Amino acid sequence: MTPKPAPVIAVVGAGFSGVMTALNILRRSANAKVILFERRTPVGLGAAYATHNPGHRLNVRAGNMSAWPDDPGHFVRWLSREKFAMGPADFATRADYGRYIQSQVAEIAEGPAGAGRLVVTPDAVVGIEPGGDGWRLQCAMGRSVTARAVVLALGNPPPARPAGVSAAFAASEAYIPDPWRWNAADLPPGPVMLIGSGLTMVDVALSLNDAQHGRPMLALSRRGLAPLEHDGAPPLIPPAPPPEDLSPLEAFAWLRDAAARHGWRTAIDATRPATQALWRNWSVAQKQAFLRHARPFWEIHRHRLAPLVARRIGAMRATGQLTLAAGKIRSLALQPDGFALCRWRGRGETGGYVFRAATVINCTGPTGDVLASSDPLIQDLVKRGLARPDPLRLGFDVDADGRVRDVSGQASPTLLAVGPAARGSAWEITAVPDIRGQTVRVAQSILAAVGD
Repeated sequence: MTPKPAPVIAVVGAGFSGVMTALNILRRSANAKVILFERRTPVGLGAAYATHNPGHRLNVRAGNMSAWPDDPGHFVRWLSREKFAMGPADFATRADYGRYIQSQVAEIAEGPAGAGRLVVTPDAVVGIEPGGDGWRLQCAMGRSVTARAVVLALGNPPPARPAGVSAAFAASEAYIPDPWRWNAADLPPGPVMLIGSGLTMVDVALSLNDAQHGRPMLALSRRGLAPLEHDGAPPLIPPAPPPEDLSPLEAFAWLRDAAARHGWRTAIDATRPATQALWRNWSVAQKQAFLRHARPFWEIHRHRLAPLVARRIGAMRATGQLTLAAGKIRSLALQPDGFALCRWRGRGETGGYVFRAATVINCTGPTGDVLASSDPLIQDLVKRGLARPDPLRLGFDVDADGRVRDVSGQASPTLLAVGPAARGSAWEITAVPDIRGQTVRVAQSILAAVGD
């Protein structure tokens, strides 16, 4: 009897989402082969873990950062084996976490179970179309690859151009559009304006200060809110999560009650097991209201800073080196001396302010609108009708299993999205504790679809 040929599965993107999807496929199949495409950073790092700055710390304690949902202590044991003096309640550096993920690739892909079944391809995929009994992928270097199934693990896209930033200014050397693709040491000396005040701003501010200590910075956002700090170890026995059928108003009432009894940090953390289910049960109108009114407040409480990072940012603010402001850009213009002149209006104010900056950096965070994307692959998928945005334009329109819906709403069993690209379906799908479970489900779904 002729053995059945091994199915080939393509994974586009080799950050955490892509790597863990690939490794889960290899763990669950003795036959499938995986082609992992990544054109930029080394495998397993993506934008989050490619940093070499020791000041860039994980925002989640080590005890909840295992790559494997069925082995919660895995990362802590790895830290111990590597002689890091860290326990479950500590916050590792993002660079060390990147090394941890790379070690998992080496252990599984080079081990007896996965040897020869993972091919890492340093190329970009710029187009996908149906072909044969699967898909044909067109690569930037000119060749095409066929696969039975495809997983889109595209990671966080760069931020959109903010309001008030003209196309002419965006094309100038004074503007950095992608906060994950720059080098602080290459910037000219002088004040820096940061558009946005969330986690991205925190990373950028630390890097700027390391490159030029004391450099003045203004972080401007619509509300001027910054991420809050982790404080103390979590309770050994967390409270039960909220019911999954609560409306947004009922969910916030539950949060207020839980915060009064347990503290707001414990209350926020207790929602994690139910967050995705709550989101899926809300109507589009309810989700829109949450995004419009509650999202900034949710994010500064939910995505908190490691204490060491919070202390550094606090010290920069206390000395006046870093100023956070709530307001809106009125205009940005390049001056003859190469500096940028920003005119902005404070939130709720009629008067205006002026700030001169040597550099302006977009720290507004990733955009998910696939219709506005400049990525050739995303453009190709939309043009062919193979994918469409979710109703809120947070990413691709996918079903609960990550299967991408085409322009007619039909979900493909062999074209799936994982990680931030599926945010419209899951909302909380940017942190490791959320993504790791999704990569398992996507791996299982795709292996079932190819009959392996």
